[in-house]
Amino acid sequence: MNYFVERDTAGADAAQAVDVVVIGAGQAGLSSAYHLARAGTEHVVLDHAPRPGGAWQFRWPSLTYGKVHGMHALPGMELGGADPLRPSSEVIGEYFAAYEERFGLRVRRPVDVTAVRAGAGGRLLVESPAGAWSARALINATGTWDRPFWPRYPGQETFRGRQLHTANYPGPQEFAGARVIVVGGGTSAVQHLLEVSEVAAETTWVTRRPPAFRDGTFGEAEGRAAVALVDERVRQGLPPQSVVSVTGLPLNEAVRNGIASGVLDRRPMFDRITANGAAWADGRRVEADVILWATGFRAAVDHLAPLRLREPGGGIRVEGTRAVRDERIHLVGYGPSASTIGANRAGGAAVREIRRLLARETRESPEAWETLETLETLETPENRETHEPAALSRT
Repeated sequence: MNYFVERDTAGADAAQAVDVVVIGAGQAGLSSAYHLARAGTEHVVLDHAPRPGGAWQFRWPSLTYGKVHGMHALPGMELGGADPLRPSSEVIGEYFAAYEERFGLRVRRPVDVTAVRAGAGGRLLVESPAGAWSARALINATGTWDRPFWPRYPGQETFRGRQLHTANYPGPQEFAGARVIVVGGGTSAVQHLLEVSEVAAETTWVTRRPPAFRDGTFGEAEGRAAVALVDERVRQGLPPQSVVSVTGLPLNEAVRNGIASGVLDRRPMFDRITANGAAWADGRRVEADVILWATGFRAAVDHLAPLRLREPGGGIRVEGTRAVRDERIHLVGYGPSASTIGANRAGGAAVREIRRLLARETRESPEAWETLETLETLETPENRETHEPAALSRT
């Protein structure tokens, strides 16, 4: 395999040598670390967040665990006894912390990885202000939370009110008495509208396309079809869509009430932003004090830029989790594995491929794989019920 080489040997002599570096300690990163540990593969986990919890620790307080749009337990330890009325940031933060302790996943934090580039001897050089690591393979599990997407519209800079993104949403209390425009057609936009409308003077919902509400159950077949759509994009080297973006918005009781009350009465996207609100080409105007952009996120992969993994279409082409342009790089939680259950499965798949790569490089005997195959059987559905639940504190 011929990799693109852009070497920077400055500080490489001081880099800590390790077989695998995992970047990120959310669902995808912890799942990957779990499988690496079970396989006995030397690795280090680097996380830029100040504490356990992945991106969940930054969610707004009013997003309680009962409102979470699907949360699948990490491999080996169920999330049991969680109070649905507690903030999801607390519930999942405690669960991740307990998980790290249970399986001895010594996550180094805060470590902000700034670049991954080709190092000496066919290794990868992972750079950060906290130090450097020299790795034979890398699992990137950085998710999307650090790259909120802000669309640009004419006149945006003239708006006299407040603009903020879901990534900085503080909960509804700060919008009491305000006129609020919520932009976006996803789950977060709907959640924001339903709670902000209870305290705001007025809310307006705008989206580029009519929202797709989903009535009825969402079974395994529908899940596979949704994942296949996302998978096809990343196989073509296009920027991934989230799995949620192709599943539609669930029609639960709260959403039905929002539709009936008019809170979820959607308008088409405005054409420009004014000093006092937004305007449409047909002359319609809405005055606002706040524009809340619930416009999603993009994959946080800028630190991989020195490896030149992107395709002309703007995305990183992957087969499974492996980057097509560099088999040493696996992206877990990217594209079709962005859901919590997808991240779990992808973590195990990435580790299996990496183990094969390392075995090929070091010419390990076939017997070395017997241990890995045995460990994989422990993650079958039949054995899942033997895993101990997480001990979560309650308020």
